[in-house]
Amino acid sequence: MYFKGKVAVVTGGASGIGRASCLSLGEKGATVVAADVNWEAAKRTTDEVEAHGGKAMAIKVDVCKLSEIQAAVDAVVGHFKKIDILINCAGICQVISVDDMTEKDWDRMQTINLKSTFFMSQAVIKNMKKNRQGRIVNIGSLAGEVGGITVGANYAVSKAGITCLSKSLAKDVARYNINVNTVSPGFIKTEMTKDLGQDPQMVPLGRIGMPEEVADVIVFLCSHEARYITGANIDVNGGLFMG
Repeated sequence: MYFKGKVAVVTGGASGIGRASCLSLGEKGATVVAADVNWEAAKRTTDEVEAHGGKAMAIKVDVCKLSEIQAAVDAVVGHFKKIDILINCAGICQVISVDDMTEKDWDRMQTINLKSTFFMSQAVIKNMKKNRQGRIVNIGSLAGEVGGITVGANYAVSKAGITCLSKSLAKDVARYNINVNTVSPGFIKTEMTKDLGQDPQMVPLGRIGMPEEVADVIVFLCSHEARYITGANIDVNGGLFMG
């Protein structure tokens, strides 16, 4: 129970890697806040956390709207008095060619994936600075390192931006004992990626990864054992890319 007394906010906590992270953190003693635009699904996540003996709360937030981000952070701090951990899992994916991509496609991807990661982090960091400690983990992607394989350029660029953002934030807040890192999954079996045509034979380990395997790395980065890791990007891709 090495997260006992810690409060963790997970955006995109309703499904996929976000859900798996909520469950793992809850099992290890953290009080979990699943933040998602789909409150009903987020509540199912928190119900599952509580069914396993953990403490959790679901909160609705549209990460595209700065006012909702701030309101959500204020609500969590008002209720629990602090935020120790932030995991930015909220995101979308799109399969689209360069020729077919519109300005709307581009802007929506950057807003949901990249812009929200910055402003959610900014809002939470204000509280973490007061407590002079914190852990932030942002979700990048293999596509952000090598370019889109089965996804659009807009997605790959948004994830590359997240990796750079994590490094920038890590440098800015290190003096407050706040660690910021990126986890970059490869082919992972989630609802968001089920239609991407992922081929297990492309992966050296010969299979598609599971959300729980990414969550294990995320949770490690939030732990005391990872206290000297910041500004890092950890690949979780079965050997598909070895940087």
